[in-house]
Amino acid sequence: MARRNTIANRWFLKSFSVVIIVLALLDVVLYCVLRTYYYSSAEQTLRGELNVISSVLSRYYASNTINSNAEIRRTVESFDKKDRMELMVINSDDEVIITSSGFAPDKDYEMPDLLLAKDSAQGGGVYEGYQPNGEKVMAVTMLIDIPDDNYNAIRVITSLSRIDLQLGMLMLFIIAVSCAVLLLMLMLGLYFIRSIVRPLRTISKNAQLIARGDFSARIEPPTDDELGELCEVFNYMAGELQNSESIKNDFISSVSHELRTPLTAIKGWSETIAQNPEDKSTAVKGMNIISEETGRLSDMVEELLDFSKIQSGHFRLNKENMDVFAELQDAVIMFSERAKKEHKELLYDDSEQIAMIYGDRSRMRQVFINIIDNAVKYSRENGHISVSGTVAGNYVTVTVEDDGCGIAAADLPKIKSKFYKANNTVRGSGIGLAVADEIVAAHGGQLNVSSELDKYTRVEIILPLKTGKTNQKEQNEQ
Repeated sequence: MARRNTIANRWFLKSFSVVIIVLALLDVVLYCVLRTYYYSSAEQTLRGELNVISSVLSRYYASNTINSNAEIRRTVESFDKKDRMELMVINSDDEVIITSSGFAPDKDYEMPDLLLAKDSAQGGGVYEGYQPNGEKVMAVTMLIDIPDDNYNAIRVITSLSRIDLQLGMLMLFIIAVSCAVLLLMLMLGLYFIRSIVRPLRTISKNAQLIARGDFSARIEPPTDDELGELCEVFNYMAGELQNSESIKNDFISSVSHELRTPLTAIKGWSETIAQNPEDKSTAVKGMNIISEETGRLSDMVEELLDFSKIQSGHFRLNKENMDVFAELQDAVIMFSERAKKEHKELLYDDSEQIAMIYGDRSRMRQVFINIIDNAVKYSRENGHISVSGTVAGNYVTVTVEDDGCGIAAADLPKIKSKFYKANNTVRGSGIGLAVADEIVAAHGGQLNVSSELDKYTRVEIILPLKTGKTNQKEQNEQ
């Protein structure tokens, strides 16, 4: 189906049509201005001629030594501008008695300008109209102050054809310029719109590819402007989606492996115990392994449930006044025996201070357990894991550091992302650190990770200490 409401259509209907209307109105205004100017100039010219002729006729009539009637007739008939205008003398009966052309008009010849001159206080009248033959003319009549019934008014009439022709040529030129402007604007506008539409269509096509699961789609930025920035953002989005898809697949593979291993152990030992029910030592060993693997499955399910709650926004904390170092110490004790069995040294700098915060005991213990578990898990045999806590100002800082495999610089910014695992050789779902970061953030704190590959990994948990003002505020939030 063809697109109806496109950018080009909207631009043409809204912007280009407005320009057409504006230019059309401008042409009309220019026509009116030019017409007024040319017609006013013609009127002023005719009035000037009448003033000159009126002065000459008055001077002739006032002279007693000159035959005034003959001189007046000779002046009119020898009018030097008869090729451009016609001069007429009108008597008191409103009849034309002398003309510069030598031809007197008919008796029913209408002269509206003469009537206007009689009604005018200045004794002058102007008429624009058409002759009986269809010619457009301008006539100006002026009453003269000569005490003779034969000379009551003089009239000058000229054709407006040349003026209209010149005005028409100017308007054709103006219209041609307007059309050229419109054409230029249309070409530039279409070029500009295409420069926008083409990248947008490319983005649309690539977005459809991404919607179908092809996250390798990329767009070359056409320009270094907002469109180029949009293309770069699109490429960044596609890269992040591709990365998220890869992480998701790795997560599914990792979780599947994590689930398969304990389930295989549980199934194997349960079958072994069922086949040898009288072998108590085998049964005890098998039950211990089943219990251990069941606990591991339970922890994994808890992490998944916590992650689901965080994603859905249903994650809640049961806050109360608590000692951070007390929960930290309990978490260290939980891993002491495991560290010994794996030939790793877990060192804890037992602080005698009390670091009271307003938080959730079980959730903070979960954070400490997750961080220490990772440190033990990723440290080498005969390695060292150090745990310490310090209070400075209004904050308490818990530090867990190991001298294990470390984290590559490229993986460090993503280490707190959901499903991300920098080292796939170690068991784990990859969401424990992400959940821990969410819990710390919910307590108003920060979880910072620093590391160097094959040297160390340090995790710092910074939490605000309990104060009266903070405590009251957080209680109100509850």
